[in-house]
Amino acid sequence: MFIPFNEIPGHHEIFLDYLYNFKKVEKFYGLNFNDKEQYPNVFKTHTEKKTDAQNKISDILKEQYKDLNPSEKTNQNISLLKEKETLAVVTGQQLGIIGGPLYTFYKIITAIKLSNYLSEKYDGYNFVPIFWLEGDDHDFEEVRAINLIDTNNNLVNVSYNDDLPPDIERDSIGSTSIKEFITAFFENIDKNLRNTEFKDDLLKQLQNFYSIGKTFKESFKDLIFWLFDKYGLVIFDPQDKSAKELLIPVIKKEINNFRQHTEKLVAVSAELEEKYHAQVKVHPLNLFYSTDGGRYSIEPDENIFKLRRKRKKFSYDELMGELEEHPENFSPNVLLRPICQDYLLPTAFYVAGPSEIAYFAQVNPLYSAFEIPEPFIYPRSSATILENNINSVLGKYNLEPADAFTDLKSLENRVIGDISDHSLDEMFGETENQITTAIDKLRENLFAIDKTISDSGSRYKEKIISDLQGLKEKAVQAQNKKHETTLRQIEKLSTHIYPDSNLQERELNFLYFAHKYGMDFMQRIFDALEINKFKHQIINF
Repeated sequence: MFIPFNEIPGHHEIFLDYLYNFKKVEKFYGLNFNDKEQYPNVFKTHTEKKTDAQNKISDILKEQYKDLNPSEKTNQNISLLKEKETLAVVTGQQLGIIGGPLYTFYKIITAIKLSNYLSEKYDGYNFVPIFWLEGDDHDFEEVRAINLIDTNNNLVNVSYNDDLPPDIERDSIGSTSIKEFITAFFENIDKNLRNTEFKDDLLKQLQNFYSIGKTFKESFKDLIFWLFDKYGLVIFDPQDKSAKELLIPVIKKEINNFRQHTEKLVAVSAELEEKYHAQVKVHPLNLFYSTDGGRYSIEPDENIFKLRRKRKKFSYDELMGELEEHPENFSPNVLLRPICQDYLLPTAFYVAGPSEIAYFAQVNPLYSAFEIPEPFIYPRSSATILENNINSVLGKYNLEPADAFTDLKSLENRVIGDISDHSLDEMFGETENQITTAIDKLRENLFAIDKTISDSGSRYKEKIISDLQGLKEKAVQAQNKKHETTLRQIEKLSTHIYPDSNLQERELNFLYFAHKYGMDFMQRIFDALEINKFKHQIINF
């Protein structure tokens, strides 16, 4: 089953137009992923404009993989990156603990399956799926927790909490080491999940990945490698000093031309604000600098460059000298990251989620500024896993999965209204209308006798309506008590399909399903996930 995204609440209007009405947004995007007639010309452009940096990536990857034992397919893909006819299908994500929300894996599966499809369709080219580790990100709050459904069918947030104050300027997540607090994190997971035949081995494996002393990046890479290496996924670490050295020309150009770049970004952002929404705030300079255990935005100020919230500044020559000596200390912000990515990798396609697609509308001007060919921005697959017991609840109350994509109270009211002999909303609504009509007519008649008495009729009407609402609340409580079992089932259904009024893929971690179904769960998702429907998919389990 597939549900169009415009039938699901919460999606950006620009994302919907990107999928279903590209003409309206084509000025913000260089390429239309749906126009397959463009593909051969774009592939040709990418192979002809391969940079020296892209030709060196294969050797850097071999060094990054030296302590791993990759599959033959992954080794082959790394070697293929040396060839002129090889193009990349790239995706990336923040380093969410234990993979973060399910959609991270849906992005990876989309990239792998798209690479396979393109390799079969266009036999003159090789296509390699690459995962870009977003280790330079420093938003600890967004990566430190996962959501699961506990033994009582409640959505629970399990968080890794360290001893640093919440308002501190943190270093990049990729460089952040896992501390002893990870023990409590896994104990909390164990407590909230029911015992199954798969649970103990799965938690033991995850604890091996997320062990004290390893960085978030190392742990995340181990997890992704474990899950997807057999499919040939290449995992690239852009924090590698060798990679940062290759990016020196890009960073120099950003520093030297930041005013022109900012002007272009501000102009397109203003235009987006008129029609849609600018997803990302534009900063004067699209770079961060890491020092003293923190990652700070670089801000130009007349002839110097300051670090935001840090008493440190550089002259232009000092900043350039630091770049040559320590390029690993520099990192791009969200708008410059795609440029860095596509300078290093021969990216023909970038697999993006809805929010990324929204902000790529702002990035477009930078591709021409840096003279880098744009990739196709390809929407990741989107899915809800529908377990048999939840599907049974849907059937019992004559609901479709899409009916659950609403807030819990609305869903409860609908179901209770359907199964009740009387609709309380209709019953009390009709009564309120009758009372209002009767009192308004009475006031008209009283007006001829005494205007003051007529005016006081409004107060009596308000009191009667208020009392009526109180009576309705008691009736709702009585009705709910009568339908307690139904309400529990609807709440369970909502928690599984639309947890916290959000799509399942944005809330739940894969662990919830893997501990119930074992790691065959991932293969089942890989096989079932469609990559060319551009609708939300319901996967039955």
